[in-house]
Amino acid sequence: MTHYVAIVEEEEGKAFGVWFPDLPGCISAGDTLDEAMANAGEALALWVDVARERGAPIPAARSLSELKKDAAVADEMRAYMVALIALDPRRFEAA
Repeated sequence: MTHYVAIVEEEEGKAFGVWFPDLPGCISAGDTLDEAMANAGEALALWVDVARERGAPIPAARSLSELKKDAAVADEMRAYMVALIALDPRRFEAA
């Protein structure tokens, strides 16, 4: 099963935002952490579905080590919670 790294940002007393460094524009949120994690899984699946419909490539999921070396996301990884969100491998099979 493929797992994508998600950055989880908490706005104290408000909500949790989730975004995926490897998938531009793939974002989600929730009022609670549990809700944000559930919504993140749905957002990931929908992002992949839309990319496939458009014939766009789906970027490979990078490891935590690879992302820590990426200056564009390294600071966020240190400042916020990091989660691994699973993507069912059947999403990559031909429709």
